[in-house]
Amino acid sequence: MIEIAWSNFTPWSALVGGILIGLAAASFLLLNGRIAGISGILGGLLSPARGDIAWRVAFLAGLIGAPAVWLLATELPAIEIKAGYPALIIAGLFVGIGTRYGSGCTSGHGVCGLSRLSLRSLAATLSFMGAGFFTVYIIRHLLGV
Repeated sequence: MIEIAWSNFTPWSALVGGILIGLAAASFLLLNGRIAGISGILGGLLSPARGDIAWRVAFLAGLIGAPAVWLLATELPAIEIKAGYPALIIAGLFVGIGTRYGSGCTSGHGVCGLSRLSLRSLAATLSFMGAGFFTVYIIRHLLGV
């Protein structure tokens, strides 16, 4: 039986966060005509086009800087990662490979693509969510890690 950790159940902050992510992604598309897919934005820095660098750097700086700004107002919850560096490196490589094969990441497909009713994004989101569920099941329940 699965038990909900009610102390970690925070629907209001999740709702506000989801609304902010949706507004940011919609604004980015309406104002810039671009999808707010993090892997594509980061990937564009690896082979930059002239005049296409500043907004990418600003976007990524905002992603990194937002938690720092939030720390000025409140305290972030403690982060606990129950994996070693080798597992994290391998997981990161798999995610990177998946974003290349899937032509996008969770933000590009899951947030922006699904909101535009893209069938390709639906297939990609189902694939990466399914792969995540499968991986957790294998690692936690079959291997007992």
